[in-house]
Order: sequence, then structure tokens, then C-alpha cells
Amino acid sequence: MKLTEKARQEFLADHPDWTVEGESISRTFQFGDFTESVGFVVRVGFLAEAADHHPDIDVRWNKVTLVLSTHEEDALTEKDSHLAAAFDALV
Repeated sequence: MKLTEKARQEFLADHPDWTVEGESISRTFQFGDFTESVGFVVRVGFLAEAADHHPDIDVRWNKVTLVLSTHEEDALTEKDSHLAAAFDALV
């Protein structure tokens, strides 16, 4: 289900480190070093695979940027906000 404007605002209120850009949400996580970053990416991968919904992932030494969008709907959906909340719970 596509996120309404109200649902987007509620998500951002609960998860202020994420930003909405058009029909995507993104967040950059920062870690102590590359090993911690890669460990986080592995945990993200397991959650994404279980949800059958996969983020774009960019790793830059101690920073990991995740971007979520539901491509088949060309929209930001509940799948994205639920998975983003699960990623937040990893840190």
C-alpha cells in the first residue's frame, strides 16, 4: 500500500534519521570502522531477504547508506517504512 502524506510524516516523526526524497527514503548509518559497516550490511541483507524487499546499499568505509523504494509500484509503500524501522532496530 502506498504511503499517504500523513503516514510519511508519522514515519519521519518516529524515525527522524531517515529522509524522504520523492518516492524513496534514505538514511546513512555511521560506524566505527569498515568491519562494523560490513557486519551491519550482512544483518540488513538477512532482514531484506526475509522480507523479500531489498534496499539499495552504498558502503563508504564507516558509512552505510540505505535507500528504499517499492519499484514495482513506483512509490513509497508500507514495505519500505516497515523495513526501514527494522533496520533502525539493528543499531
